[in-house]
Amino acid sequence: MFKRINKQLIELPIPDHGDANAAAAVQDLLGGKFGEMSTLNNYMFQSFNFRQKKKLKPFYDLVASITAEEFGHVELVTTSINLLTKGSSFPGPPDITPLQNGKDVRNTAQFVSTAQTALGADSMGNSWRGDYVFSSGNLVLDLMHNFFLEIGARAHKMRVYEMTDHPTAREMIGYLLVRGGTHVLAYAKAIEIATGTDLTKMLPVPNLSNSSFDYARKFEDRGLNNVLYTWSDGEYQGIRQIWKGTNPENGMPLQVIEGTPQGAKIPSLDDLPEEFAPGITRDHYEEIAKRLMKNM
Repeated sequence: MFKRINKQLIELPIPDHGDANAAAAVQDLLGGKFGEMSTLNNYMFQSFNFRQKKKLKPFYDLVASITAEEFGHVELVTTSINLLTKGSSFPGPPDITPLQNGKDVRNTAQFVSTAQTALGADSMGNSWRGDYVFSSGNLVLDLMHNFFLEIGARAHKMRVYEMTDHPTAREMIGYLLVRGGTHVLAYAKAIEIATGTDLTKMLPVPNLSNSSFDYARKFEDRGLNNVLYTWSDGEYQGIRQIWKGTNPENGMPLQVIEGTPQGAKIPSLDDLPEEFAPGITRDHYEEIAKRLMKNM
């Protein structure tokens, strides 16, 4: 089971003005084939379905701990999309067309299907699909798939980074480039232990260091490319048997930290009366408050 912490992984810049078309591009990093919904669900089902967990505990612990981090990645990309739609409409009565900007953006579904928030879909509005999940039951095959999945996700992040200079999008992508690169290395080291094959000689793929991205460099300076978290108190310590030695890119020692990152406050989204969201007026709120306080 999972314990939820009411924080997100890093603080994101709160923009004065968003960019709904940038939000549409970022959607691929959430609900695309190589998006965070795919990494989460691949590792989650692999960890649930894992055979011989005791005998192969370090490998199970690795997949299970990365699963927990991926929940935070989904949350971070989702929050970025929500912030990127800020200022895309204006309040007013229906006949002045307060949602008029929605017809000219790439992803009109964010104005029609949701209250200008993230969708479980890719950049073209295609829903995320359960058949993106690969859980073969064969340890080496699953690890190889995860290695490839993380590399694909890294390539897509690099491309979306080059599509938008919006600071909210780039802050999120810079962080996930570093953490995704860490997961690439983790699966490469797991494959080396399982098969004797050194895939780290292929890295980085694509052949561009994270340090080439301004928004990623500061997270590398904090050493986040050398760290794996257990995402648990006392459990999943077997990752220490895999995540050891040095980072082949920078020569720094690899470190396992028990628990979770410190995290940052999750931004609160304002109401959007033109979207009827959340649909609670001041009078409604006062009545709800009375009911909440009743019999306390």
